[in-house]
Amino acid sequence: MKSYGLLGVAIVAEVIATSLQKASENFTRGWPTVFSIVGYLVAFYFLSGTLKTLPTGIAYAIWSGVGIVLISLVGRFAFGQRLDPPALLGMALIIAGVLVINVFSKSAAH
Repeated sequence: MKSYGLLGVAIVAEVIATSLQKASENFTRGWPTVFSIVGYLVAFYFLSGTLKTLPTGIAYAIWSGVGIVLISLVGRFAFGQRLDPPALLGMALIIAGVLVINVFSKSAAH
């Protein structure tokens, strides 16, 4: 379970860093740029920690899938961005894929 905790930190750091990309205004604003870069460094550091026990493909699928969904929620509530039905369906399929990996795959560490 420690790997999933590290993966959770990596996901949160990546979502924060990605959210700050918009605030950095193409890296022209100092502090949002710095915090975005630091966020990505933290994300990759903790993601690499998960690879000691989780297969790379599983860790990356969960990291990117959950990150996509969370950053879409940030986009919706922080920036007023709306997704159309096909995008929402795609998000639901991503969530379903992450659940299938975690519940049924023998490759994922339990």
